[in-house]
Amino acid sequence: MPLSTQSQTDADQYILIASLDNARNLSNILKAISFKDHAIFNATQNGLKVTVEDSKCLQANAFIQAEIFQEYTIKEDTVGFQVNLTVLLDCLTIFGGSTVPGVCTALRMCYNGYGYPLTLFLEEGGVVTVCKINTQEPEDPIDFDFCSTNVINKVILQSESLKEAFSELDMTSEVLQITMSPSHPFFRLSTFGNSGNAHYDYPKDSDMMELFQCTKIQTNRYKMSLLKPSTKALALSCKVSVRTDSRGFLSLQYLVRNDDGQICFVEYYCCPDEEVEED
Repeated sequence: MPLSTQSQTDADQYILIASLDNARNLSNILKAISFKDHAIFNATQNGLKVTVEDSKCLQANAFIQAEIFQEYTIKEDTVGFQVNLTVLLDCLTIFGGSTVPGVCTALRMCYNGYGYPLTLFLEEGGVVTVCKINTQEPEDPIDFDFCSTNVINKVILQSESLKEAFSELDMTSEVLQITMSPSHPFFRLSTFGNSGNAHYDYPKDSDMMELFQCTKIQTNRYKMSLLKPSTKALALSCKVSVRTDSRGFLSLQYLVRNDDGQICFVEYYCCPDEEVEED
């Protein structure tokens, strides 16, 4: 790896080191959750979890497993910090985020603990740039208490079909209504916008439906403004799992393949819209 010579001298200095031959494998998945300025990083032996939240109603988590990195060293059980995600993404793409085949920006990300900056060593074409980003003490993420044992309904779809639905639904609608049912309409997305009401139905035996597990009829509405950020993850993903629990909370889990074909996950949790009465 191009930055390996630097790694020997600084290995003892940091409590967290994560290296990638292709920085896009990190920047792309972070873009999928970049709807607020600040992100909470939580590193464990298993890898990185990056969390972004909005108004205690929406939470997005990106999971980057330790195996994705060419080097991943952590000297404590958990390492946590908060960082400006916009600045981090600007640094990760400082060389322009080249998509030219064979041209990659190598990344070495280092952190020395509380009060220290997050240090990025970026190398492309023999040029090394060092970025230091101020960190803050992490806030505790909201616990949505979304437990698999409380999941009422679950479907897994090919992402292409959901992209198609979002392109056809009326985005002037303030809410997206999701109906999941053991019988017809099975899985329905509904909007109520300027051009009238629109519905998009998926039969349970559709080619686009990989899994259909619905135990009871459930209709919930979610603010479109909260769901719009998740379309960034949808655009990158190849599959999406849609789950609702007994409270009507929504989980959208996106399976994302990076440039090297490795799998990462992005998950969005969203509260139901309490203000809208069911018809």
